[in-house]
Amino acid sequence: MTPTTTTTTTEQTTLLELSGIWKRFPGVVALRDVDFTVRAGEVHALLGENGAGKSTLMAVAGGVIPPDQGTITLGTETVDKLTPDAAQKHGLAIVHQHPALLPDLTVAENMAVGVPASVVAGRGDTWMREELDLLGCTAKLQDRVEELSVAQRALLELAKALALRPRILILDEPTAALGANMVERVFEAVRAAAARNAAVVYISHRLPEIRQIADRVTVMRDGAVQATNEIDSVSDDDLLRLIVGRPVSATFPPKSQQLNGRPPVLTVKSLSGDLFEDVDLTVQPSEIVGLAGIAGNGQSEFLRALAGLESASGEARLGNRELKLGRPAAARTAGIAYLPADRHNEGLLMSLSVRENASLSALPRYATRGLVDRRREAAAVTEQRKALDIRTTSIETEVATLSGGNQQKVVLARALLAEPTLVLAEEPTQGVDAGAHIEIYRILRQIADRGIPVVVLSSDGLELEGLCDRVLVFSRGQVVGELSGDELTEENIGRTIVTATSHRRPEERLEAALDEARASEPLIARVRRFAKGDYAPSLILAAVIVLLALYTWSDNERFLAEFNLTSLMTLLAALAFISFGQLIVIMTAGIDLSVGPLAGLLVVIASFFVLDDKGTGTVILGFVLMFGAALAVGLINGSFIRYGRFTPVAATLATYIALQGISLLLRSEQGGFIRTDVVNAITTKVGTVPVAFLVAVGLAIVLEVCLRWTKWGLSLRGVGSREQAAHRLGVRVNREILLAYVACSVLTFLGAVMLMAQLGVGDPTQGVTFTLSSVTAVVLGGASLFGGRGSFIGALLGAALITEIINAMTFLELSQAWQFWFLGILTLVAATIYTQARRLGLRAA
Repeated sequence: MTPTTTTTTTEQTTLLELSGIWKRFPGVVALRDVDFTVRAGEVHALLGENGAGKSTLMAVAGGVIPPDQGTITLGTETVDKLTPDAAQKHGLAIVHQHPALLPDLTVAENMAVGVPASVVAGRGDTWMREELDLLGCTAKLQDRVEELSVAQRALLELAKALALRPRILILDEPTAALGANMVERVFEAVRAAAARNAAVVYISHRLPEIRQIADRVTVMRDGAVQATNEIDSVSDDDLLRLIVGRPVSATFPPKSQQLNGRPPVLTVKSLSGDLFEDVDLTVQPSEIVGLAGIAGNGQSEFLRALAGLESASGEARLGNRELKLGRPAAARTAGIAYLPADRHNEGLLMSLSVRENASLSALPRYATRGLVDRRREAAAVTEQRKALDIRTTSIETEVATLSGGNQQKVVLARALLAEPTLVLAEEPTQGVDAGAHIEIYRILRQIADRGIPVVVLSSDGLELEGLCDRVLVFSRGQVVGELSGDELTEENIGRTIVTATSHRRPEERLEAALDEARASEPLIARVRRFAKGDYAPSLILAAVIVLLALYTWSDNERFLAEFNLTSLMTLLAALAFISFGQLIVIMTAGIDLSVGPLAGLLVVIASFFVLDDKGTGTVILGFVLMFGAALAVGLINGSFIRYGRFTPVAATLATYIALQGISLLLRSEQGGFIRTDVVNAITTKVGTVPVAFLVAVGLAIVLEVCLRWTKWGLSLRGVGSREQAAHRLGVRVNREILLAYVACSVLTFLGAVMLMAQLGVGDPTQGVTFTLSSVTAVVLGGASLFGGRGSFIGALLGAALITEIINAMTFLELSQAWQFWFLGILTLVAATIYTQARRLGLRAA
């Protein structure tokens, strides 16, 4: 990076300047010769439709995406080859629209990864709680991010950025998932940052927010800047015209005029759940009913209960049909279409196409004898694409490439193709631009005009006022107000919320239940946290190891004899070392199938050098060549995967085949007896305990400590948890993954040394079983094959159980087949237990 000095002559110091920025993606020009500046002490709003280029421009400014042309100036330095890590060092922080969080890590660990230790030196760990409290984030530091609500994740993302005390702060839709009470806390934090003379870029689709917080505003459309103005010198109509490229006659469509006296389609009586109680609701055909309230007051849970996604008691009828509560499949069968607030995690299958996402709920309509008629399916999706104006080049386009507004339209298309009798929409315009707002309002009103009732949950009072025929206000889990007609205004919605929460109290029986829950919460919370944590599998494994040992000993007392225990610990060391390496790779969401043949090849190499008739220099050379071969294999695997873009399975399977071939080429059969004094040194014991076993245990502890409390461990887990987010946080993803494969091969070298001592001879076929065994040990230890989760203690115990099973089969006089059956069954049972425990923990959270 070679910075060059530039000068600025504006009234205020310019801290961020983007000049002549171009960015092209295949088939799309995302940015066209963009100039953009932000001054110290100002809040500069950036507006535009989804796909206008706003987020791409800020990704360029943050070093996430390199521009094709143009210059980036941070402060007084023009920076070439900007990376997220370099941008952070220049004082730039970004709050991404889709938070750059690592779901498998805790809140505290996410804060630690996102904020360098140098920034918070001397503040201990209290700074994390202080930063979260500043924004009203109630998440516990020990909670995993995957357990948090969308709003809490947004606040955590903002807290990380503000903790950096940045000179340049970029906020991409920071309030999209927040209620009105949280928004004001965010505004206070933004104003405080500007008061510290930071330059703030504020991206939002909510014009009232822009009026409230911004000093200047820039509008983008089709990748180019349309205009930049002082906020007080431009009207909302002018801004909308610049955003959508045409005059906008009305934001909200006319409301229904056909509601009086019509029998209800949806009838809800005394519906109660964990966070709501005794809710009554009726919805007529063609009616749009809104749900309002501060986030966390039960309205979201009520809506999800109607969709069958939350357990509830009471009565709900759709037409003449009674709804089976707590069963999403039954809700869909009844004709309920649910549009979730979190469209990325709950609403869409991001790797599938527009067609596949849109037709998912309606596939039975296009199928004959179980086979889908692709032409009918494509025709129906194409019709919806035109009706909803979904902007995509093809219905076969991957939905992840669409803008937020068009993704939301795909969710709506799926609902319409399912021919629903009721539509439930939670935050339907969250994270979409002003133009898409208008389109979505039009679509929802068209749905209602067909006689299909719509229930909308929104944190935007103006949206509820303009769109809905009637609004129910929630507070502390109950409906405390109903507004319709002329009473239905944003002001009255806000007033009902405030006055209700100031005086309403739960019923006595609910209060008693809450008191009981609070009293027992600490113990329950600890048990739940442990059950869904990384160490619960270790406890289960330890219990199984003890029980199997006792059972085998009861059948054959020689199992616990000193000689057998020593042999067990020696055998365990080899598998443990290789399993540690496998776990490091699996932590990155990869896998190394080549560890078995690599261990075998290293023993074959040793069989040519570590011999009784060879001198000390030759023996040392043999170990050097073994280590060098392991290092080379790790580099080859990592390079193929990160730079050759091979999948981990393909790359390491190719290496597996190549290594096994080389081993057989070097030795077609057993040969080359390993030097006796070397074997004796490797199998040295302290009493009855092999030194190698003690080394394996010590290494497991050291690696576990590093995994939990060092930058390396957090980065490794972060890459596997969510690679894109780790990159945005400044983690050098390519380096971390390359080093993971190198570390795996180096640890396999240690395992090969133990295998060499156990075999005592070069054998090209003996190592291959370690591939399956190491993966099994890691899975038994509780690691996730999707990355980000695992424990070296668990891997050690997994390896111990496998070694014990193999040994116990002999003492129990069972065939070798039992060894594979028992391991397979145990792996399936363990995976099921771990998965269910984590799911139950997530539901309880």
